[in-house]
Amino acid sequence: MLRLRPFRADDELAARAAHEEMRAEFPFLLDYVPSDPWWEYLRRREANRHGELLPTRWVPTTFLAAVDDGRLVGRASIRHELNDWLARYGGHIGYAVMPAERRRGYGTEILRQSLVVARSLGIEPVLVTCDVDNIASAGVIERCGGEFESVVAGDGAPKRRYWFR
Repeated sequence: MLRLRPFRADDELAARAAHEEMRAEFPFLLDYVPSDPWWEYLRRREANRHGELLPTRWVPTTFLAAVDDGRLVGRASIRHELNDWLARYGGHIGYAVMPAERRRGYGTEILRQSLVVARSLGIEPVLVTCDVDNIASAGVIERCGGEFESVVAGDGAPKRRYWFR
């Protein structure tokens, strides 16, 4: 059974391997796993969750591992607020499923649980976006109840915007 939880000390090897595997597909992930010590990364992520030690352009974010039967199968980022870029392109929730774990329902469950976390943080309505050509992600968002608003162009690939009210 899939569970979202904070990354832990014993996640380092799996998280770094996942990052390298997914970086080819998602070049923007460069900021997600640093080259510095893992304990420092975990400390910074916890501080970021509280709005501290935020890199430029970042907002407070809860970053969670998606784990099933002890295996890291994906991750979720729940952004507590939106800056200008997130309000247009990125949304409140970002999620990813490891390539070998796709088409097993993990994306839907990660988003479903992320919405619960977002609402527990007082985020409502919740904006979720995906690339216009990412049919799998659009399907996940729609299965979870996202209401399509529009497609926006501009920063990279056009984005489909969905709201959860």
